[in-house]
Amino acid sequence: MQDPPADLATSILYDERTFYNRFTRDLLNSKDEVIIESPFISSRRMRELRHIFERLINKGVKVFIITRDPREHSDGYEKQSEYEIRYFEALGVQVLLCVGNHHRKLAILDRKVLWEGSLNILSQTHSREIMRRIDSKKLAEDMFKFLKLEKWIY
Repeated sequence: MQDPPADLATSILYDERTFYNRFTRDLLNSKDEVIIESPFISSRRMRELRHIFERLINKGVKVFIITRDPREHSDGYEKQSEYEIRYFEALGVQVLLCVGNHHRKLAILDRKVLWEGSLNILSQTHSREIMRRIDSKKLAEDMFKFLKLEKWIY
């Protein structure tokens, strides 16, 4: 059996039960940059992720969170989101707020690994979701360019 071409992307599907173990490993292996786009941020999920973000910042990784403006939330998410955004900013994370029903869920790690799917990375708790991990520098950079992130992230 031949090896696949070097430029062929490797992708694996995860669900809400398997996502966080793999994603956490990817985060901890990040060396330069983490970009997470998650419309919702909940305090419950952040209790599990807080120490990871602290480790990333302490080792010099630039972290960017793209999320909804808290004023666009309801049902208690507004206060949770505001609280967690303040936490991120105090930690040294760059938070970019979006308006207009922002709903994308993805992560780009070191512009080499792309996660995309339906799972709100910073808030998921009970819903059934799916995420695809794509190990491809080209596809991660394609997504970065497609989203025009170079306007805010250098």
